[in-house]
Amino acid sequence: MNNSKDGFQWTPEHGLQHGLPTLGTIDPLKKHSATSQVYDVIVVGAGYAGLIATRDLTTTGHKVLLLEARDRIGGRTWSSNLDGYPFELGGTWIHWNQPHVYKEISRYGLQDDLENSHDLTRGINSFLVKTGGQFHKMSRAEEGQIMDKVLRKFVNVDGTFCRTTIPMPGSPSLGSSPAVQELDKLSLRDRLNQIESELSSIEKAVLEGFLAITCGAQDLTDASFVEMLRWWALNNYDMALFMEQCLTYKLRSGQSNFARHFFDEALATGRLEYRFNAVVKSINQDQADGTVTITTEDDNNNTSYHAHRVICTIPLNVLNDIEFIPALPPLKLQAANQGHVNVVNKIHVEAANSDLRSLSGTIAAPYDKLTYIFGDGTTPAGNTHLVSFGSAFTGVHLRADEDIEDTKRALQAFIGEGEGERKMDVKRIVSHDWARDRFAKGAWEWLRPGMTRKEVLEGLRERQGRVFFASADWAMLWRGFIDGGIEDGARVARDVARDLRGL
Repeated sequence: MNNSKDGFQWTPEHGLQHGLPTLGTIDPLKKHSATSQVYDVIVVGAGYAGLIATRDLTTTGHKVLLLEARDRIGGRTWSSNLDGYPFELGGTWIHWNQPHVYKEISRYGLQDDLENSHDLTRGINSFLVKTGGQFHKMSRAEEGQIMDKVLRKFVNVDGTFCRTTIPMPGSPSLGSSPAVQELDKLSLRDRLNQIESELSSIEKAVLEGFLAITCGAQDLTDASFVEMLRWWALNNYDMALFMEQCLTYKLRSGQSNFARHFFDEALATGRLEYRFNAVVKSINQDQADGTVTITTEDDNNNTSYHAHRVICTIPLNVLNDIEFIPALPPLKLQAANQGHVNVVNKIHVEAANSDLRSLSGTIAAPYDKLTYIFGDGTTPAGNTHLVSFGSAFTGVHLRADEDIEDTKRALQAFIGEGEGERKMDVKRIVSHDWARDRFAKGAWEWLRPGMTRKEVLEGLRERQGRVFFASADWAMLWRGFIDGGIEDGARVARDVARDLRGL
């Protein structure tokens, strides 16, 4: 297991260290033949969409070149194993009700690797809400009750808690529904303003804090209301299931171990070649022989690769960093220029106090640099692992690795000045700043108002000549999730295989 250049950790013993060990690093970093070779397919990006496309195409007999700008696989989903414990730097929680991801868990025999990361039997079993400078303490059961109450009020646009408006959240025609198109004009802030008078101050604080970290936007006015309605419908219009499917179950061995199964199966076919630290600069279809040429910057040189077809899995927020020849169609280019809004921070803390294992907390107005926290595991050292979130919605994007003392203060703010159970004795901080990551420029997808229309999402999924596009950012079902990346990678792999049969 080698270190990636991505991520950082801080410990009292060793201070700040950039670069984290991960099962996602590949050794050697390149394995390919002469650059004059014409591949069946070049896959750009080794996140889940790229890995599933690569796996599916190599196992069906196609010669594939995988190009990745990072020094590891996984994209926005990767884990770092530190002292025997996997910290998830990106996508984390999965569930057997997510069909595409669970199919792959079953394929690789990882069903027993799933674990419930929550434990309410140990510790303070408290939900702390800080608003107006004051703490309000309730039980975790009461947290569930208040979350259910405010979310049901928030989504109830049709008197049926959204069942009538979004009866089938994975339908390709969802964005053409007149009701959905009308609601797509609304932001999360617009909807919050509509129901604000019906909420108590505590209820508003809980709802606003939850929305802030769910969308990760700088301002709730930038975030689509329909995206929340889709998440609600995907979780069967039920808050308890929402929390279970989105924030409860994770892989004991870490996501990078899961991703290795895709990569290793593809490599075992003998039909996969690859290059890491290869930053794609251009994708050029203007070739007389009908192939596609990709130019990369690697080892301080420009290198060209050639294929009959290309699968581009670049995230929406960096899609326009690549030169496409011919240029991207107007609709796809406009969506790429708009981008999604999520610039959330995800900060892990390993704390000595075992009482915090069952802690959950949120900070609302006046906001702090972190707005949400909960216990997510126990490390082999017996310490508590908590995961916290914050976004530029708070007014400032926390640069966690630039001021560790400020980061520790932001973590401590969830429980007040520390005495006994109220003390956060920080033993480790781990994070990856996705907003400053040049190959992501944001975390999981959350679209802007007006972007969930059928024509926008179809435009993002649509092929452009010999170039195909796959990403969790525009998946049909669990958009923005690990499951969405697997769904869309598999979709495009099928389309490319079918297209190549015509050659």
